[in-house]
Amino acid sequence: MRLKEHAICLIFCVLSGTMFSQTLIAVTLPVVTLLDIEPAGTFTLNFTAPTEAGQALTAPASNTAKWVNYTSAITSGGLTRRVTASVNQLIPGVNIRIQAAAASGAGGGTLGTSSGLVTLSTTAATIITGIGGAFTGNGPNNGHKLTISLVVNTYANLSAITNIPVVITYTITE
Repeated sequence: MRLKEHAICLIFCVLSGTMFSQTLIAVTLPVVTLLDIEPAGTFTLNFTAPTEAGQALTAPASNTAKWVNYTSAITSGGLTRRVTASVNQLIPGVNIRIQAAAASGAGGGTLGTSSGLVTLSTTAATIITGIGGAFTGNGPNNGHKLTISLVVNTYANLSAITNIPVVITYTITE
């Protein structure tokens, strides 16, 4: 009789055990590297002539209307990214400067860090470093606010010019 009880218990225990099933899911996360300057469009920076002999030119007010937006998904163990900026031409006697602010807005992840105030040239200079897997949010008031300014560097090199088009090129790279 005892053997019968053990056999019943063994059968009952096996039947009442937890049963489960599995599903295999294939997941792909692509490497992403996207950069945008918001809002689109051009702006003008004009020096003001002095009104009294012996006075210096007045530098234009800095432009603070542009924002860097980016999305970045790096490879596992991959290098962080950076944003560089350069100009298509220099203006004799004038420095074109840019500074990216700390990231703000609706983004998340490992957002980049500003390199501080940078004087632009025709060679790319880093303005933001340390971008990992991140997104800044889209449009103005998201990402890194840019401050773009002009200052006289050498008065001896200045020449009168009107509406000289200077293009700033931004690149996100490893």
